[in-house]
Amino acid sequence: MASPGEARLPNSTDKEGANVDKIRDILFGSQMRDYEKRFARLEENINKALDVLRDDLTKRIETLSSFVQKEVESLGQRIKTEKAERGEGAKELAQELKDASKALEKKIAGLDEQLSDSQSELRAKILEHAKNFAGEVERLRREADAALDREVQGLRHDKTDRAALADLFAELSLRLKDNFNLPHE
Repeated sequence: MASPGEARLPNSTDKEGANVDKIRDILFGSQMRDYEKRFARLEENINKALDVLRDDLTKRIETLSSFVQKEVESLGQRIKTEKAERGEGAKELAQELKDASKALEKKIAGLDEQLSDSQSELRAKILEHAKNFAGEVERLRREADAALDREVQGLRHDKTDRAALADLFAELSLRLKDNFNLPHE
């Protein structure tokens, strides 16, 4: 158990603390209430400013968000449009390539046919010329054979005798040596 003096001490401290509070209230009470009112007004003004600032920031963020969203949609639409245009251009180009390819194939087929026709014509002409040439060669051979046969016949008919030819060569030899005397008439 505590002594009676100790028990009074906290009680007396409470009374003294209450007295100090009263003194403070008397000395500074009106100023404190003014400060409290000022602080309350200042806090209220700060809260209002914060609310206004919050609202302003919210509006700006919403405006910016709306602007960004519109720009993204606009860019998306432009991309879709460009994609569609490029797709259409690619289709047109593919069709042009197909058409050009078909035209080229037709032209090649036509040229191939012309070449085949020209080759056939050329072969026919070469064959005709070869036949004509063979005929001409055969005709010339026959003419040459005939001429040769005529000459052979002529030579056989006009040929000189071996003895007469030997006498002719002997006479020629003597004349060349100047030993040949002609009979004088």
